[in-house]
Amino acid sequence: MEMADASGIALVGFDGDDTLWRSEDYFDHAQREFEEIVGAHVDLGDARARERLYAIEKGNLALFGYGVKGMALSMIEAAVDITGSRIGADELHRIVALAKRMLQHPVELLPGIREAVEEIAAAHPVVLITKGDLFHQEAKVRRSGLADLFGRIEIVSEKDPATYARVLGEFDIAPGRFVMVGNSLRSDVAPVLQLGGWAVHMPYHLTWEHEREFEPDIDLARMREVRMPAELPAAIRDIAQATARLAAFAG
Repeated sequence: MEMADASGIALVGFDGDDTLWRSEDYFDHAQREFEEIVGAHVDLGDARARERLYAIEKGNLALFGYGVKGMALSMIEAAVDITGSRIGADELHRIVALAKRMLQHPVELLPGIREAVEEIAAAHPVVLITKGDLFHQEAKVRRSGLADLFGRIEIVSEKDPATYARVLGEFDIAPGRFVMVGNSLRSDVAPVLQLGGWAVHMPYHLTWEHEREFEPDIDLARMREVRMPAELPAAIRDIAQATARLAAFAG
């Protein structure tokens, strides 16, 4: 699938959640409803429900992974813990129902993202690399209407240097010819830069605590930052020019 061109870019990867479609908005709403449920039993100011839920979620990541199902199990555990086991069965059922609604919510694309992906795909092969629960992510990809734009769709349990190295190895592409587009410094930017690739960071207006606590200790010279999807094609062109200059210098 590698494309030989003057730019040197052989592949552009896109994240899914909060890069192609909205996601964190639904998690934020669920967090607020969770606080309302446990708030019937404890003073949220004393219980620090949000902090305690995140601590439990973080501790469970290695067991449950990312996504709604892991969040729901962590919410149930946190609700029992925070309320001293006073939480009722009907309230636990409310948490389960909340998770089901999240799994069924419609996929809302970010404004202009289809046009941006189409423009980039006209010049470079594009793939979708997203992490989370397999069934839920497959459903979101299907409902997004974007699946036809990508030459390949990778749903992974973690996005770290080893995962990106595996994907690039399967395409037989050097990291310096790969660009990753996403909203997460932890998942979409840092691992790719560590491998020697390029990244475009498009921050989302809401950020999970797990992302906010991450401070990349890497050189960001190979990263570009944009505010909205309409700016993505120009960022990719800028990187293409940079890779062409590097190729010319190396030659």
